[in-house]
Amino acid sequence: MPHKMTLTGSATGPLREYDRYVAFDMREKGSPSAPKGLKKSTFISYTVFVAKKAFNKTGLTKKSIMHEKILVQGEPTLDIPIDECPGEIGIICFQITVLPNKNDKEANESKDKKEAKQEVAATKQEEKQDSVSQPVATETKTIQPEAKEAPVQEKKAAPQKKQLPTQPKGTQDVVNFDEITVPEAFLKTRPNPVKTEEVIEFVKRTGHLDKPLTIDKSSKVLKDGYRRYIVAKTVKMDKVPVVYEHQK
Repeated sequence: MPHKMTLTGSATGPLREYDRYVAFDMREKGSPSAPKGLKKSTFISYTVFVAKKAFNKTGLTKKSIMHEKILVQGEPTLDIPIDECPGEIGIICFQITVLPNKNDKEANESKDKKEAKQEVAATKQEEKQDSVSQPVATETKTIQPEAKEAPVQEKKAAPQKKQLPTQPKGTQDVVNFDEITVPEAFLKTRPNPVKTEEVIEFVKRTGHLDKPLTIDKSSKVLKDGYRRYIVAKTVKMDKVPVVYEHQK
């Protein structure tokens, strides 16, 4: 009998599309305690492979899969190529289900109630001010536009905080990802999946790699940074930052 596995959580990396299936990464925390003499596990990373028909039925998209809580049922596999399976364990998915998020519903309901109370309180204040005198009413009208303008300014300021440098320090050039050639010696290795996941999360947070790749300037052959090459391929980067070997 094949070994069956069940995972719950959200995708930790972007959705990757292939001919007949899609893939995404998940991870689960290990047990907080272990038998004496054995090391504790921090977390285990998985790469889930789902048929496109089954995935389309869930209604998930490239953006929503990063936020929706899902349940995956399947069996482990070790027959997937390394460049398609950055996780420690590959999972062939037989069933995928989107789980309802009770916390979000409760939070939305509480927000709606607060907004309704604020609107009722605001209308009562306006009625009292109108009944007292006209000058007071004019003062409240001048205050209201200022209160409305503050959130707009905050919304405009928020995107400015996300304007981070487009390339990491030390970058000498930016080349097309497809131009880089990977030696067979790198293809036979498998970088540490935990560190690879950390770089993926860094790219998702900043929008660029943590360090440039090292390549030969004339042949474009990769000399160093195979893990970052895998991350760039995973997140589908068109261009990557590089530093040339003979200029180091």
